[in-house]
Amino acid sequence: MGLKNQLILGLFLLGFFPALSQSKSLISEVDLQFLQGMAKDVTEASRIYPGQKISQDFGPNQTGGVLIRPGGRSSYPAFWIRDYAMSLEAGFVKASEQKHMLLLTAKTQADQTMQTKWGTQIPKGAIADHIRIDDSEPIYFPGTYDAFNQGKPVWGMQPPFCDAYFFIHMAYYYAVHEKLGKVLKENKLGIRLIDRLEMAFESVPQAENSPLVSVTDANRGVDFGFRDAVYMTGDLCYSSLLKYQAARQLAEMQRDLGDLKKSQHYTRIALALKKAIADRFQLDSGFLKASTGTSGQADVWATSLAHRLGILPRATVQKASKKLNDGYEKGDLSYRGNIRHILRSDDFSAETAWEKSEAKKDSYQNGAYWGTPVAWVANLMAETRVDLAKKLIQEYIHELREGDFRKGEGFGAPWECFSPQSAQNPVYMTSVTCPLIALKP
Repeated sequence: MGLKNQLILGLFLLGFFPALSQSKSLISEVDLQFLQGMAKDVTEASRIYPGQKISQDFGPNQTGGVLIRPGGRSSYPAFWIRDYAMSLEAGFVKASEQKHMLLLTAKTQADQTMQTKWGTQIPKGAIADHIRIDDSEPIYFPGTYDAFNQGKPVWGMQPPFCDAYFFIHMAYYYAVHEKLGKVLKENKLGIRLIDRLEMAFESVPQAENSPLVSVTDANRGVDFGFRDAVYMTGDLCYSSLLKYQAARQLAEMQRDLGDLKKSQHYTRIALALKKAIADRFQLDSGFLKASTGTSGQADVWATSLAHRLGILPRATVQKASKKLNDGYEKGDLSYRGNIRHILRSDDFSAETAWEKSEAKKDSYQNGAYWGTPVAWVANLMAETRVDLAKKLIQEYIHELREGDFRKGEGFGAPWECFSPQSAQNPVYMTSVTCPLIALKP
């Protein structure tokens, strides 16, 4: 690519893609150091070293390198793509470890369309939901560790869509952040990694006349694994946000490889997604709705992520921020500094938060409170009320200090999620790595 063309494309990307939303000093230096130390220790507790056995139900790690699971202790004894990918920018994963997990994910990608015994489908290019540590067997659907029995329709008619985009994020972080772009040309099972990334991007269904991720009951898939127990149809907001990020990343990687035509192709997709997301999901409140079909409630996580990605329309940022702050003051948004998927005031009914979910009301992904998105939410709150945003972060840190897993077996913070009645899955990685990433100056 000529220098002139590189300059034009660089200015084009810069003009249309603003930087990620940055924290407005919402955390004290002391608390930031505490969070950084905890995130580092949780990441270490989540490592599975070669030969290490972490569960009586499975053999030791025989993949040939370090794996990082979603958390420590006994929860989730496998390699989950999304939790690992979402934690990369915290900075605690060595380049050598990244390469192993990236290439393991590439080698387990579906190279052809397959059908499960349940009649559900694994499309060509699909990325595993999780990978077993003992035999590197890819499990494309949630809800099981059994490759033969995977794919029950309750988890969708095809695998979760987010993992295709997180696979691209893994490659982008390794190639661009670590400056090891030569990996993109590495051949795995007869296919270059960059081509595998494109296969993954193309594996997710989209709307007929737009680039938005879109499904019906017949080809439904989980929009984002942190709500795989939620039934959604129509155009899907969260997956489309991840697709936007992935398109930007592919544009940059293709540019670095010298393929200006493909770089421009993915740039056009990203621009189209940016416009379509606002047009299709925007509510009068400033929030984005989760979908245009089933379970289409105002989505706290998607709205705050859109703000972080710099694509929440400027005209609605203040409205969304005020709605979050109002929800916070009314007790509809958070509990002990952790965040619901939906404001209580936006629950579908008295019986369920989401319109359709496998989880009971006020439990797990149907109304429990999560640490993962807290800093995205706080940064959006700070657009109109810095004081409330700081208070939310203080509550979040207080809960971590009080329940710090490093105090012993009787303590479990950071939890995956909790409610006033119960908590589940202690020492959970994204509950601290994602907030750290979004709070770092």
